[in-house]
Amino acid sequence: MKRIKKQYKHVDILGWKFTITPMRFVLTAIALLSFAVMLVRFITGYSLVTNLTDESPWGLWIAFDVMTGVALAGGGYSTALLVHSFEYKKYKAVARGALLTSLFGYILVMVGLFLDIGQWFNFWRPFVSWGYSSVLFEVFWCISIYTTILSLEFAEVVTERIGKNVHRFILKALPVLIIIGLIFPMMHQSSLGGLFLIAKSKMYPLWWSEFLPLYFLMSSFFVGSAMVCIETELARRAYRHEIPTKVLKNLTRVGARIMAAYLALKLFDIIAQGQVGLLFAGNMQSNMFLLELFLGIIIPLGIIFSPYAKTRNGLLTYSLLVAGGVVLNRMNMVFTSMYTSGSYFPSIWEFIVSAGLISVGCLLYCFIVENFVVIGESYAVPAKVQDATGEHSVH
Repeated sequence: MKRIKKQYKHVDILGWKFTITPMRFVLTAIALLSFAVMLVRFITGYSLVTNLTDESPWGLWIAFDVMTGVALAGGGYSTALLVHSFEYKKYKAVARGALLTSLFGYILVMVGLFLDIGQWFNFWRPFVSWGYSSVLFEVFWCISIYTTILSLEFAEVVTERIGKNVHRFILKALPVLIIIGLIFPMMHQSSLGGLFLIAKSKMYPLWWSEFLPLYFLMSSFFVGSAMVCIETELARRAYRHEIPTKVLKNLTRVGARIMAAYLALKLFDIIAQGQVGLLFAGNMQSNMFLLELFLGIIIPLGIIFSPYAKTRNGLLTYSLLVAGGVVLNRMNMVFTSMYTSGSYFPSIWEFIVSAGLISVGCLLYCFIVENFVVIGESYAVPAKVQDATGEHSVH
């Protein structure tokens, strides 16, 4: 172990490197605390760590960890669609980073699902009990299969360093994996919207629509490109991994065109259902819907097709607003739309678990990119370590 300045420790154990920073120390502490809360939840059930009730069965773990997590992890399939199906090779530079982010996203979604199972020790039942009539059954199987596919796709990166003798077999299987990996996310992204179709009587009308499956699919695609932009910008700041602004602008504009179609369809749907008056009712539901619409769609569209989008700050602002808008949409779908005010608010322990899952994802991302070729053409080295040692890459 060697010191880098005062606050950074560069750990090297048997060739595996990891840099310990104050922020990573904080993330580790949050992750450990969340593990302790999870243990209490598995031993005692929901009562001590959540505010869930029979009247409010869906809480933060479903709304954020699952519903939102699946959408935000859509960067992998949307980028793969552009790179491999439409042969937009200019986006290949961000493909591996998008794949890694999606893989971690879906693993954390699976953890969120596992946490929300009342009798968690029966998690194996959907594998043997075939509930053909259940939308959740289809979502469970699609997410499980797609997470497996993502793992196999990422094996291309892993076997460049570990198990090199199977690398060529992974490369041969990759085209088939990519095709399968494009089908399953489209199925479960739309099926998550289908879950709400049967809850028409429980939902505020502005959020219910026959187009919900399509809305969920379209939003996962345009937020996917936004998440790729956010991940790339964070990698640039942390590791000095430079991607031309033009590439990111073109990628986000592909998503923005789908978002414009999403907005047009949504406005048409509201008019067709005679719900224009509800938009301006002045209650909490209408205000939250308008906030979601302007913050997550209209303002970002104005940014992405303006000169501001030619700058990194403009692209980052657009991407953060889009991601925030989709998060707000998924939270609104569960809480604002279905629950009466004050009927449920997440406990501090629910927030800690969700923060812990994000922390684990961030730490794993840092470890992987520092030990495998994910961003750039070599192992990533933190920018501040580069400044202190002059080290820029490890091959």
